[in-house]
Amino acid sequence: MTSQTLAEIDRVVLPAAGLDDLFDSLHAEGYPVLGPTVRDGAIVIGPITSSDDLPRGWGDEQDAGVYRLVRRDDDAYFGFAAPAGTWKRHLFPAHSILWRARVVRGAPVIEENEDHPGRRALVGIRGCDLAAVAVQDRVLLHGAHPDPVYSARRADLLLVGVACGTPASTCFCTSMGTGPSVGGGADIAMTELDAEDPARHRFLLEARTDAGRAVVARVSARTATAADDDAADAVVRRAGSRITRTVDNAGLPEALRAGAEHPRWDDVAERCLSCGSCTMVCPTCFCTDVRDEPNVLAGTDDRVRVWASCFELGHSYLHGGSVRPSPSARYRQWATHKFSTWWDQFGTSGCVGCGRCIAWCPVGIDVTEEIRAVAAGPTQEQGVADGRHDDG
Repeated sequence: MTSQTLAEIDRVVLPAAGLDDLFDSLHAEGYPVLGPTVRDGAIVIGPITSSDDLPRGWGDEQDAGVYRLVRRDDDAYFGFAAPAGTWKRHLFPAHSILWRARVVRGAPVIEENEDHPGRRALVGIRGCDLAAVAVQDRVLLHGAHPDPVYSARRADLLLVGVACGTPASTCFCTSMGTGPSVGGGADIAMTELDAEDPARHRFLLEARTDAGRAVVARVSARTATAADDDAADAVVRRAGSRITRTVDNAGLPEALRAGAEHPRWDDVAERCLSCGSCTMVCPTCFCTDVRDEPNVLAGTDDRVRVWASCFELGHSYLHGGSVRPSPSARYRQWATHKFSTWWDQFGTSGCVGCGRCIAWCPVGIDVTEEIRAVAAGPTQEQGVADGRHDDG
């Protein structure tokens, strides 16, 4: 492979039986790998050393309030939708030590935490999650005040995206322009082809950056043909045709702002548990809280940052009370921020259409249904004049 031109390295085909060549190449380039694996009855993100760690032959069933692992009838390595967890956890951890205080020879000492994991490769990240990384980059990396933890973990990161061939019923990435193709942001883009035929099972690899080319150049593979490109395009087309949930983004930000008193917010509040599960699984949410964690036995006091949720009553606590005391006000804030005011702040949507918030909601609330109802305006039977409104 090393004798091939850069153009030939850009697009190659790797047989499924030789997938470990990719992992060997990543390791040779100094990249420990994180990717999808089966653990505790779900497809989650964890350390990967070889193709044996991937969820080969496993798929998932996702719907409103439903997630279950299912056996496939082929040997697809990436035959599932979005993993149960988010890649965000490895870039913006749920628990980070900011600094540690201790007493040394009678004097207080402050030790800043050094979180520099170095080179890492994320293998198997979907287009929706790549879009989420771009959103987090906009806020935490390229903002006026870059976040030091995120910046350190984002550095030296290699992203290997895989086109989604089997979206879940909860997915609506096509509406958000984030999938099912790999889209932007990947160093290497992969498409799994013909998993049902062991003789033809293969991967189309596209190296998009110099770092990606350095990895692909080590892999024993053949140059891609027009037939391989057509097969990859067909995978994406078929996946897109299977996506049934949609969001109409035309005028949506304005409609949500205008619908602040829509009775649907009260309706969803009667079902919402305010548990914050949707924000915890969301790949773009970045709200945090800071607290102290003393360890009397060790003689230390850690200042830590933890994920927070706008569904917590204390999240909007201000001057003796919560600004959003009702569940309807908190759900309205979350949904309106994601699909409306996020545009004002960051110039993009706060949602990438991965559908995790739908699947992992304990009561199966579907955000696409809720915002569609609000955007449609109050019906005659459910007018604002009926007096129902929240106290947020």
